[in-house]
Amino acid sequence: MLITLASGATIVLSSFLLFLVQPILAKQILPWFGGSSAVWTVSMVFFQCTLLAGYVYAHWLQGRPPRVQRVVHLTLLAAALLTLPIVPDVAHKPVGEEDAARGILGLLVVTVGLPYLSLAATSPLLQRWLSQALEPVQQKQVYRLFAWSNAGSLAALLAYPFLVEPWFDSDVQSHAWGVAYAVCALGCAGVAWRATGTAASRATTSPASSPPAVEPVPGLGRHVVWAVLAMVPSALLLAVTTHLTQNVASIPFLWIVPLALYLLSFMLVFEGRGWYVGLVARWLWLLPMLVLTLGMAWALSVNSGMHPIAIAIPLFAGGLFLVCVVCHGEMAALRPAPRHLTRFYLCMALGGAIGGLGVGMVAPRVLTGYWELPGLLLAVALVGAGAAWRAGAGRWTLRFVPLATAIVVVIGVSAYGLDYLGAQNNGAISRERNTYGVLRVTQTGQGPQAARQLLHGTIMHGEQSVAEDLRRRPSSYYGEASGIGRLLEHKGTTGPLRVGAVGLGTGTLLSYAREGDTYVFYELDGQVVSAARRWFRYIADAPVEPQVRLCDARLSMERELADHQPGRYDVIAVDAFSSDAIPVHLLTREALGVYLDHLHPDGLVAFHISNRYLDLSPVVAELARSRGLENWQIDHTPSEPHQRTSRWVLVGRSIPAPLQAVGNAIPNRPNAPLWTDRYNNMFKALRW
Repeated sequence: MLITLASGATIVLSSFLLFLVQPILAKQILPWFGGSSAVWTVSMVFFQCTLLAGYVYAHWLQGRPPRVQRVVHLTLLAAALLTLPIVPDVAHKPVGEEDAARGILGLLVVTVGLPYLSLAATSPLLQRWLSQALEPVQQKQVYRLFAWSNAGSLAALLAYPFLVEPWFDSDVQSHAWGVAYAVCALGCAGVAWRATGTAASRATTSPASSPPAVEPVPGLGRHVVWAVLAMVPSALLLAVTTHLTQNVASIPFLWIVPLALYLLSFMLVFEGRGWYVGLVARWLWLLPMLVLTLGMAWALSVNSGMHPIAIAIPLFAGGLFLVCVVCHGEMAALRPAPRHLTRFYLCMALGGAIGGLGVGMVAPRVLTGYWELPGLLLAVALVGAGAAWRAGAGRWTLRFVPLATAIVVVIGVSAYGLDYLGAQNNGAISRERNTYGVLRVTQTGQGPQAARQLLHGTIMHGEQSVAEDLRRRPSSYYGEASGIGRLLEHKGTTGPLRVGAVGLGTGTLLSYAREGDTYVFYELDGQVVSAARRWFRYIADAPVEPQVRLCDARLSMERELADHQPGRYDVIAVDAFSSDAIPVHLLTREALGVYLDHLHPDGLVAFHISNRYLDLSPVVAELARSRGLENWQIDHTPSEPHQRTSRWVLVGRSIPAPLQAVGNAIPNRPNAPLWTDRYNNMFKALRW
């Protein structure tokens, strides 16, 4: 009993640390790679692959003699302790056009590779050791420890946004995690010593004449089924997370919800209380899963997946959860005897890693659009059809309803998927994809109304009239009556301007450029620069040659200050928040300090905060007040073609009277949030 409790406690702690480290590190390195949701996706790929490596190691180690198992695993734990604390080295910050995915993976390998590998191996190893130490009739109980481990993982994910992030800064989080890891390593060492010793003693004292019954090694087909049933929900997890974070916001809350539901499904089906056992129980999960799968496909095909938060989050998160329960439930129903549990977990990890690699690493390099999500929904519908057939257990009348539903869903998902693909191709003259997402150039309208647009995912990042006499006019969110348009026109009366811009888009700001002006653009994504030069004319037609610095804007500006090269800009335009996955590190008190150090004493910072889901006005206002600055909001609702409704907030030591006349100060709001590098809560800024 004592060894069971010790094993369970160690497994829960190891799983807690295994999943707590993910948001801790991802949040720290998020600003280094532009605040993109791709940081979380690539991080998830690393963690899944390292989990697979841990399970491979556990499967190999459990076949060695008990003494070898103890020595090897204790050596790994000791080596991992030497790499603590888990503080990312600033030497890994990107400085130019490096591949972001490779940079993130390399950083994580160096920072947390060994500790994560040892934690990943803990649950399967301890379960196997415990099964050897128990009586044969008790051995099947060890699978409940897998539910315990997922409970620990879920507790970590829920603790981070509500208990860890609001109260502790990143340094405290990293060092506290290291202390907890040391405690876990000691617990693991104790269980390893006791359990493997008990197993060895049992092996020498058991009568040779009465060996226990041994289940044969499962066949190749069973291994493939395990891997496929693990691969589908793993891939869907990343695809749904990408969809939500790129159409809502790149914040830990929306990273954690899908992953928490994924873990909860493991808890339910491995807990042992029969949540997914029997025909009726399977139907209660399977039929709603098929309905929500069809609903997700419908949501993608309508407005290219753009829906209010109150619809998008419950639909996609609920659908993901049901898919995970069905797939993991079918997998649990096929689990082998404890003798082969490391083999079972290895196939589970292999399928998870394949799914994660496919969505996180292969798809951005092979596919030109987000085709993986509709493709996965079709795969889910097919898995549902297979589960419906299996649930009937040979009784055709019991199979008919779920199987007929599954066939309808397969047809419906296919139709909606084709609609989605057609919408993504509509009017597209160019499409590129990389780690940061899908960039499309489309052309719409005829004659004087014809225009090209630059779209990043579902967000429009600039457009230009095709007509030669109109193409130099500022468009989209930059019209003459917009906040940035009025600011540049006002500042332009004082002489040549120095303008710094965070985000290039199509280069629309250059429509205001005049001889003698200096325009510097900070752009994270190299394919945006290529598209702006190839498909739009703002850069080519400008009277000045702009400087384009390809890197995260804040990192680049900080390096320039360190080199004593402030920009002394008259205007800094920060246009990185119209997308729904906003880079929070560009909207903190420390970030504003960097902008001010680059700003001429009479200069102004203009924040473009037009956003469907986030109300950023109080955030910018509180930033300004924290620095003793004035803020002025200018809203523009145009009637001219190629113009877009916009909201700009100007921040500076003094707002000129002509600009005050066309806007208004943002009123003070009680408990308005002050975002800093160590604390920012985007959940409070959501428009529900």
